[in-house]
Amino acid sequence: MTDLVTTMPLLSKARTSRPTVETASVQSSRAEADADARRLVTAIARGDEESFGKFYERYHRRLFRFALVLGRGEETLAQDAVQMAFITAAKKLRSAQSEEHLWNWLARVARQHLAKAWRHRQRNAAFIGMADLPESVGGEESDCLLEETLDAAILAMDADERELVEWFYFDRLSHKDIAQRLGATPKSVSSRLERVRAKLRAAIARKLSHET
Repeated sequence: MTDLVTTMPLLSKARTSRPTVETASVQSSRAEADADARRLVTAIARGDEESFGKFYERYHRRLFRFALVLGRGEETLAQDAVQMAFITAAKKLRSAQSEEHLWNWLARVARQHLAKAWRHRQRNAAFIGMADLPESVGGEESDCLLEETLDAAILAMDADERELVEWFYFDRLSHKDIAQRLGATPKSVSSRLERVRAKLRAAIARKLSHET
């Protein structure tokens, strides 16, 4: 933080040097992330199971969030697309230029599986037509917009509903685990989840319809 009693010349110097330091730090962090992504993909290509486990843990949560919004809250479609994306990665992922390139590849594969599943299920026009979505991912900015859509939909829910969504969707707790936390029965948790699912799907659909 800039000292309030600093003289003007020193304040001017701080303002010119600070962005340089921050930019260098960001660039260094990005370079490290890119190098780590390349090492991870190289190891996966060799069949290293431990590296694939790290890859899965690193990207599963984000990819599911991405797929959940594209599927307008249809968690079964999202889960299947994510699973197929990782299976495809295990078989075909051989190189990555950067972390962003790796994410874009993974997101594109998930999107393709979602489109295929959507066409197969022949959903009605009330839901987004996955076949009409572009095959290429629009980059980090597009992904952020999708994630913001999900965040906004979740934030619009009650606190206990948000907690349930986090536990079930992102922490991957079972009905039994959640029931133990709440001091409830698995059956009551199942009923609550069904209501929360419907509410989340409706919220995502509303927000996407306003943005498109």
